[in-house]
Amino acid sequence: MVSILDKNLVLFFLEPWNIQAPSKKAGKKGGAAATSKKGGVAGKVAKADWKEGFKKKQVGVSDMTLLTTITNEAINDNLEKRWKNGEIYTYIGSVLISVNPFRGMWYDEVLQRYKGKNRLEVPPHVFAIAESAYYNMNAYHENQCVIISGESGAGKTEAAKRIMQYIAAVSGGQDSSIQEIKDMVLATNPLLESFGCAKTLRNNNSSRHGKYLEIMFNDHGEPIGAQITNYLLEKGRVVGQVDNERNFHIFYQFTKAASDAQREAFGLQTPDAYAYTSLSNCLDVPGIDDSHDFSETIKAMQVIGLSDYEQNEIFRMLAIILWLGNVQYSEKDDGNAEIADTSVTDFVGYLMEVDSAQVQRALTTKIVETQRGGRRGSVYDVPLNPAQANSGRDALAKAIYNNLFEWIVSKINVSMKPRTATAQLIGILDIFGFEIFEDNSFEQLCINYVNEKLQQIFIELTLKTEQEEYVREQIKWTPIKYFNNKIVCDLIEEKRPPGIFAALNDACATAHADPTAADNSFVQRMSALSSNPHFDARGAQFLVKHYAGDVMYNVSGMTDKNKDVLVKDLLDLIGTSGNEFLQGLFPDRPDPNSKKRPPTASDRIKASAGALVENLMRAQPSYIRTIKPNQNRSASEYDTKAVLHQVKYLGLQENIRVRRAGFAYRNTFEKMVERFYLLSPATSYAGEYIWQGDPKSGCERILTDTGIAREEWQMGVTKAFIKNPETLFALETMRDRYWHNMAGRIQRAWRNYMRYKHECARRIQRFWKNNKEGIEYAKIRDYGHQILAGRKERRRFSLLGYRRFMGDYLDVNGKSPLGEELADACGLGKDKITFSSRGQLLVSKFGRSSKPSPRFLILTDKALYIAVTNVKEGQTVTTLERKIPLITIKSISMSSLRDDWLVFNLGPTEEGDPIVSCVFKTELTTHILRLTQGSINVLIGPTVSYTKKKEKKAEIKFIKDETVQRGDMYKSHTVHVPSGESPSSQSKPVPRPKEGVVRPITQGKLLRKGGPSDPASTSRPKPTAQPLPGKSTSAAAIRPVAAASTANAASSAPRAPPPPPGRAAAPPPPPPPPEPDVELYKAKYAFQGQEGEMSLQKDDIVELVEKDDNGWWLVKKDGVEAWAPNNYLELVPHKPKAVAPPPPPPPPPAGKRPTPTAPGAPKLGGAAGFKSVSADPSAKPVAVFPGMAAGNGTAAPWKRNASTAESSGDSTPAASRPGSSLAPKPPVAAKPKPGPPPLASKPGVGAPPKVGAKPPIPTASRPGAGAPKPKVGGVAKPHAIGGQMDLAAALAKRAQKIADDE
Repeated sequence: MVSILDKNLVLFFLEPWNIQAPSKKAGKKGGAAATSKKGGVAGKVAKADWKEGFKKKQVGVSDMTLLTTITNEAINDNLEKRWKNGEIYTYIGSVLISVNPFRGMWYDEVLQRYKGKNRLEVPPHVFAIAESAYYNMNAYHENQCVIISGESGAGKTEAAKRIMQYIAAVSGGQDSSIQEIKDMVLATNPLLESFGCAKTLRNNNSSRHGKYLEIMFNDHGEPIGAQITNYLLEKGRVVGQVDNERNFHIFYQFTKAASDAQREAFGLQTPDAYAYTSLSNCLDVPGIDDSHDFSETIKAMQVIGLSDYEQNEIFRMLAIILWLGNVQYSEKDDGNAEIADTSVTDFVGYLMEVDSAQVQRALTTKIVETQRGGRRGSVYDVPLNPAQANSGRDALAKAIYNNLFEWIVSKINVSMKPRTATAQLIGILDIFGFEIFEDNSFEQLCINYVNEKLQQIFIELTLKTEQEEYVREQIKWTPIKYFNNKIVCDLIEEKRPPGIFAALNDACATAHADPTAADNSFVQRMSALSSNPHFDARGAQFLVKHYAGDVMYNVSGMTDKNKDVLVKDLLDLIGTSGNEFLQGLFPDRPDPNSKKRPPTASDRIKASAGALVENLMRAQPSYIRTIKPNQNRSASEYDTKAVLHQVKYLGLQENIRVRRAGFAYRNTFEKMVERFYLLSPATSYAGEYIWQGDPKSGCERILTDTGIAREEWQMGVTKAFIKNPETLFALETMRDRYWHNMAGRIQRAWRNYMRYKHECARRIQRFWKNNKEGIEYAKIRDYGHQILAGRKERRRFSLLGYRRFMGDYLDVNGKSPLGEELADACGLGKDKITFSSRGQLLVSKFGRSSKPSPRFLILTDKALYIAVTNVKEGQTVTTLERKIPLITIKSISMSSLRDDWLVFNLGPTEEGDPIVSCVFKTELTTHILRLTQGSINVLIGPTVSYTKKKEKKAEIKFIKDETVQRGDMYKSHTVHVPSGESPSSQSKPVPRPKEGVVRPITQGKLLRKGGPSDPASTSRPKPTAQPLPGKSTSAAAIRPVAAASTANAASSAPRAPPPPPGRAAAPPPPPPPPEPDVELYKAKYAFQGQEGEMSLQKDDIVELVEKDDNGWWLVKKDGVEAWAPNNYLELVPHKPKAVAPPPPPPPPPAGKRPTPTAPGAPKLGGAAGFKSVSADPSAKPVAVFPGMAAGNGTAAPWKRNASTAESSGDSTPAASRPGSSLAPKPPVAAKPKPGPPPLASKPGVGAPPKVGAKPPIPTASRPGAGAPKPKVGGVAKPHAIGGQMDLAAALAKRAQKIADDE
C-alpha cells in the first residue's frame, strides 16, 4: 500500500499520541502508532518480536487495485489464494468482493474491531462497509445504501444480515424505543427468511424474493424506524418445485414443529402428507433445523408485534394452502374434472369459513359471460377439465400466499414506522441473484432483468457516470473501455421499439382466452427483436445474452404467468368467506365494468425495478459483489472456471482499471469547504468560516495549506477531486485532530479559569477565616468601649490591637477536662457558655478582714456561676458556690481607676453582693449587658458601694498608688492601684502583618499579564465571520462588531499602545488654543496598574474625569480612561492667562522633561542631598492587605507579636485600594464599590516609594494648596499615634540610605 501513498501524507500521522480518541478516518494513523510503539525513538532499529512468527501471514493482496497484472486470471488467482487461506473478503478500492466460504464464520468477536475504524486500518470485511456507510451518513448527512449483488448462493442474504447486525450494535441509543426498533430490524431476518427463502439446487437458503430495507436515523445517528420494500416473490414455488428443491421454509417449520393445539385446529400432519411439500422429494436439508427455526420465527412475530390472533390466522392461511394442494381431480367421461376426495374440500371450506359446496363449484367450474355490442349478454357455468381445474386451484394457493407475504411486510412496516423526524437513512438491498437453470421461465426472466438493472446502476455510478464527470469537470483522464449493459435492459423493458415485456403484454391482450394461443402470439411478436445482437429466437425458446451469461428461456406458460390474475369465481369464493382476515388479504377487487387492462406481472416488476433504481440513485452507494466458489456448497472446493466466469460478468477487471486511473473521492467546492475549512488558518478562525473569496479558491487554499501533494488532487469546474482514499482519510484525521485540539484548548482555558477562581476563592476564604472571628470580637470590644464611655482608666494590655473578646477562656464549650469538671459542678447541661474565666472573690471571715480568694466565673445566657475548688481528704473538689440569675443583677459598680474590681449589686440578699476581681472585667460586663439587652446600669466612680448581709451597706475606696508594681492591692476596704491609660483611650488597630511574597495567580499560557495600558498584543485581530458557501447568512454566524468591541474593550479588543506623553517633537505650533477648564494632575510616583487601572510613569500628566471618596480617581490619559490612586497624584496649577503669550520654548530632549513642583511638596536635594531612586521590580512587595490578613497564607494578625499602629477614632479606614490577589479589581469606566478592606496609612508628603513596591494608599483627601511646607532638607513626618513610625517615612529613609551607599 505504500506505493500509492504520497510521502507527504506521512506528516499527518507522525504524532498519533496527540489524538485523544480513535479517529474514524485515521488513514495511516494505526500504522504510525504501531511504528512508534515498536520502534521507539526515531532512527533506532526496532527490536525483533518473537510473536511475529505466530501471526497469520497475509496471502495475496487485500486490495486488488495493487495487483501487478490486471487480468481476469490474476484476479481469480488472488481470490483463490485468499479464499483457501480463510480470507473471504477482498477490496477493489471501496468495493468489497466476498467469496462464499460455505461454513460458519465468527462475527460477534470481530465486530468490535471495526467500530470507529476506516477500511485501511483493518482487514477487508463486510463490517468495514457497514462502518463506512454509517460514518458517512453521520459525517456528511447523506443517505447511504449498500447494494449486494451476485448469483444465487453467493452469500448475499448473509452479508445483508451482518450489515444489519453491525448497524444495530454501533448505532447507540439507550432509549427503549430505539432498542425496540433495533430488535425489530433484526427480527425481520428470521421472519422473512421463513416466508421468503427456500432450498434450491444451488443454495440451501436462497432468497426467493427481493428485499430493500431502509433504516431511518435521527440527527444523532440513532435508529428510529425502518421500512421494507418487497420485490417479486416467487409464488410459483408454493405449488411446485423441481426435484430436490423445497417449498418455502415456513411450510416445513409449521408441519414439523406446530403445537398440538394447532395440529388439532388445522388438521395438521407431517410435510410428507401434503403434495405442495413432498412432490420434490426433499423434506430435510443438512444444516437446517426446522423446529428450531420455527421457534425463532414465533419469537420474531412477537418482537414485530403480531398478536396471538394474527399469528393464528397466519397459520390458518398456511393450512388452507397445504390442504388446497391435496385437492385432487379425476376426469369424468365427458372430460370434465371432478373432485376425487370431497372430504379435503370440506376441510378447506371449514378453514376458509365458506360452504364446502361453493368450494367444490369454484374449483371445478368457471362462470363465462358473453357480451354483444358492448352490452352484457348471457352468463354460463362452464365446467373445467382436470388441467384447468389444477391451474385454478394452484392460482388460488399462490394468491393467498402472495397476499399473506405482502400483509406480513406491511405489518412489519407499520410496527417499525419512525416515531420522530427522519434525518438520514441507510438502505440495504438483498435481492435474488442471477439465475441460469436448465428450464428457465418467466420467473428467471424477471430475476435476471432486475440483476441487469442493478448491474446498470453499478456501471452508471462507477464507470460511465464517472468518466462522463471527468470530461464535464475537465479533469485529466485516460478513458477505460467497458461493457455497458443498457442494451440488454432496453431489450427487455423498452416499449418502442417493443421489448420482451411489451411483446408479452401484447400477446396476453390479444389471445387472453387460450394460453397456448397467447404463447404462439408471443413467439411471433419476438421476431421483431431479431436485429438485437443480444437476442436470439429459437422456436419455442429464445436466448438472451445477459452480462452474466447466455440464458435460454422457454416460452411455454409465460403468458399465463404474466397475466397473474385470479379468476372471478375464486375471488367471489373468498368474498363469501366468514373469515375477516382472509377477506383482508384481498382488499382490491377488479371492476368487471372497467375497460382498462389490469397490470401484468411484467408491468409490476418493471415498475418495482424502476422505483428501486430511483431510490438507490438518491443515496450514496456502497457495493458488495458476492462470488460463489462452487456449485456443490463445498467449503474446500474452488471451481476456477466458474469463478472466472463470475469475475468476467461482474466486470471486476474494468472496475480495477477505472479505480487505478480515476479519483477515489469528489465533492463540490461548497461541500469541501464546509467540511474541511477548519484545516486552514486562511479559512477558519476560532471555528468560524472567514474566507471571503469564492468556494473554489477556498477549497484550493485548504488543500494547499494541509500539505497534500499537488498530484493527489485536481480542481474541476464545480468539484474537487481527490485521487487516493488515504488522502481523504488524512483530511478526516486532521479534522478530528482539530476538534481534539480545540477541546484541549477549551479544557486548558477552563482549568486555568477554575484554578484562578479557586485560588482567588481560597485567598478570600483564608482572609475571611483569619478575620471573621476578629471582626466579631472587635464589635464586642467596641461595645465595651461604649459601656465604659470614657469614665474609667484602662490597662495598657487591654488596648492592644491583638486583644479580642473571646469569652470562653476556660474552654467549657470545647469540653476540655477543666471545662467538663466545671460544667458538671455547676450543672450546666447543654447550656452554651458565653464567658468563663478565673477570678477572685472578696471573702469576709468572722473576726478577720476580707481577703480575695480564687474562684471560677462562668456566664451563661441565664445566670452567672461562681465555682470554687477546695481540698477534701487529699483531693481537689470543685463545687458551685453561688448562682446569680442575671435578672437579679440591678447594676454593676466599678471604680474610675485601672483596677480589676467590680461589684454585682443584687439588692438585699442573704449572701450579700459579690465583689469580684477579674482581669477581663470589661469583657464580662459587656457580655452581661448583651445578654440582658443593656437593662443593667454600669456605675463608675471613685468609690464602690455594696450591700452586705441583711441590707447592711459598705463601701470600698480606690486610691492611686504608684508604688504598686503590678495589678492592684486590696487591704481593709481600700484598693491601691497605679495609674493607667487615659479613660478616653481606644483599642489600637490590628498591627501590620509581616511582609511576604504574594504568589501570583495570573501566570499561564492562556492568562495575559498587565492591563489596558500595556502595549497591545501582537496577535492578529479577529476576522469577520462569513456564511458558509451555499448557506444563508445566519445571526449566529455574523455577530455585531460594535457590540463585540464594546463588550470586550477591557480584555480582548486589541488597541494601539498610547504614545508616551511629551516625547513627540511638535512642529512650529499655531497660536495656543484656550486652556480647557479641566483639572490636570501629575504623577508623583511610578505606578504599575493592573486590569482596569491606569499605569503611570513619574511626572505623567493626566486629566481628572471623576473623583471618588474611596481613594481612587477616574483619570484620562491619551484618550484612555482608567482608575488611579489619588495619593499618587498632585494638582498641576493653572497657568495665569497672558494677553500675548510668548512663543513656546523648543521641546526638551527625549527622555528629559522639566518637572513642575507641586505646592507643598518637599524639594529633593538641597541640604538633605536626596537622590532620585527608581523602583526595583525585583524587590519584595509589601503586604497585599496591610493591617489585615496576609495574602501569602501567613497567620492571622492576632497570632503574631503585637506592634503599634497608627490609629484614628475608627479602627477601619473608610476605604482603600483592594488587594490585587484577594479582592476584585475595579473595572475600567466603572466606579468601584466603596468600602473595600483597609490597606495602610498614607505616606509622608513627597516621600519616594519603596524600591520595587508601591506606597500604601492614604484615606485622607489631597492636601490643599495652602498646606504647610516641610523644612528644607528634611522629610515631613506626620504624627503617629502610639509611637508607630510612619511607613512612608521609613521607606524614604531606606531609599535615601541605599542612594547614599551607592
